[in-house]
Amino acid sequence: MRERLRSSSLGLGIVGVLLLLAGTVFALQGDGIIGGSSMTGVSFWIYAGSVIAVIGVIFIVLGFVLTSRSRAGGVAPVQPK
Repeated sequence: MRERLRSSSLGLGIVGVLLLLAGTVFALQGDGIIGGSSMTGVSFWIYAGSVIAVIGVIFIVLGFVLTSRSRAGGVAPVQPK
């Protein structure tokens, strides 16, 4: 169970970092700071990139929370009713 929790938290962290990077690039392209694509200067990408980056941060935080729980002994088992 702990190995599964660690691998899922690592996966969340990796996906979170990728989303954070992609969202940042999208937002910077939308703002015109990074040029050279059809997204450059289109304000939609500022907002979409920001939302994607925030979702990435949430995934990173969830990955850290799950990692700390797995180190602390895991999630408490669910008691049957």
